[in-house]
Amino acid sequence: MENQIRVISKQILHAVTPNKEEYQRVEALSRKLEQKIKNVCRDEGISAIVRVEGSVAKNTWLSGNPDIDIFVRLPTSIPRKDLGNIGLRIAKKAAGDAEQLERFAEHPYLEIFLEGYHVDIVPCFYTKPGEWKSATDRTPYHTDYIKSHLAEQLHAEVRLLKKFMQGIGVYGAEIKVGGFSGYLCELLILNYGSFVDVIKSFAHNNKRIVVDIEGFYGAREKEIGLLFPEPLIIIDPVDKGRNVASAVQAKKLFLFIGASRAFLKKPSKRFFDPPELNILTHNELKDCLALHGSALIAIIIGELAVVPDVLWGQLFRTKRSLRKLLENNDYKVHKEDAWSNEKTISALVFELEQRVLPKTKKHSGPPLEREVECDKFLSKYICNELVVSGPYIENGRWIVEVPRKNRDVALFLKEKLAGGGKNSGVADMIAEALKKNLMILIDLDVAEVYSKDNGFAMFLTEFLVSKPFWLETQ
Repeated sequence: MENQIRVISKQILHAVTPNKEEYQRVEALSRKLEQKIKNVCRDEGISAIVRVEGSVAKNTWLSGNPDIDIFVRLPTSIPRKDLGNIGLRIAKKAAGDAEQLERFAEHPYLEIFLEGYHVDIVPCFYTKPGEWKSATDRTPYHTDYIKSHLAEQLHAEVRLLKKFMQGIGVYGAEIKVGGFSGYLCELLILNYGSFVDVIKSFAHNNKRIVVDIEGFYGAREKEIGLLFPEPLIIIDPVDKGRNVASAVQAKKLFLFIGASRAFLKKPSKRFFDPPELNILTHNELKDCLALHGSALIAIIIGELAVVPDVLWGQLFRTKRSLRKLLENNDYKVHKEDAWSNEKTISALVFELEQRVLPKTKKHSGPPLEREVECDKFLSKYICNELVVSGPYIENGRWIVEVPRKNRDVALFLKEKLAGGGKNSGVADMIAEALKKNLMILIDLDVAEVYSKDNGFAMFLTEFLVSKPFWLETQ
């Protein structure tokens, strides 16, 4: 097995390590933009330090995907509220005619597309360690830390880990993904020493994972659990009060653990280069829904004119709220997910155990030991014409069975979302979109969107099949 992993690693590294020509192209573009930004800052009379950061600066980037990050470190005299606007103004002037897209993390930044590459131009403050005014202020210190601590021979190990995570769908700290950042990958390699040792550590771990490279907490490890609630805790070497892994969703952590175990049992290149997904045909979709025997609900949302990070934040918040709403009204949710093409259409999808609930439901009263409350309950229901059965005692409580108000989930959601659904926890921007056009598709009705949008078809195929591709190697 060890020999097999070495052979696979060598093949993957050959594919993901940039060659000399690619290095030169990325270096030239980075320096050209860096100088343009410096010129704009000078012309604007802004004292700023402009520097290439991230994986390009640390030489841990993957061939074909350099993730060029250029940071504009602005003086702390600039008000916090103005950081994003000033940064965008500088970035847009420097970008010129290049294709541009505003993005948003803690504050706005600019993504540009130039010479076949994506480049993020990000503003931050030039602060001392620990005196952060924005989340991005730490990034230059992250770069310096990795460059001074990560040995050159470990760059290849970082690339392997990144490619593995990319292949299984857990790489990227943006809200849409909720996975492992590049910096987190670098710290894991720095702590464990190799790609294989990271995989082994996660594969065999059955408790909360805590890494404190700088030993900030020493023997006080219990404090870490009190400070950070997440299942994966990687203390930031440049800020002991920050968990680098806080953005990693639990499901992405568990997916990484499962994939790590599968890889160790049967190593394969498939983990790094997943096969192309075969989208279900219309007839296969119909058969798949019939096989499930459950109810598929898709809430289709029209165009949301917001930056992707805000859009995904709104989608995930709404998804959580609607799941809670459904469960509180006795609809059993098997699973749910969100999708968007980030331009014209988004969707929230739920798989329920059943579309239509029984005609009646149990309504529990107070326990018998609460005599006054019991009397009130009985006075309300003992002669109530709506009561189908009861009151009767079950497990020490008074119970009645009453008709359900909303049995059909489609009618239930239409009622709750008719005015946008803010009272049901729908995020503001999505509520406004639903006010204009509420589209709820049930079961095979989803074919209306499925047949027109390949991205949605791919998403829904994965949602219904719900089997990681790497299990095929077992």
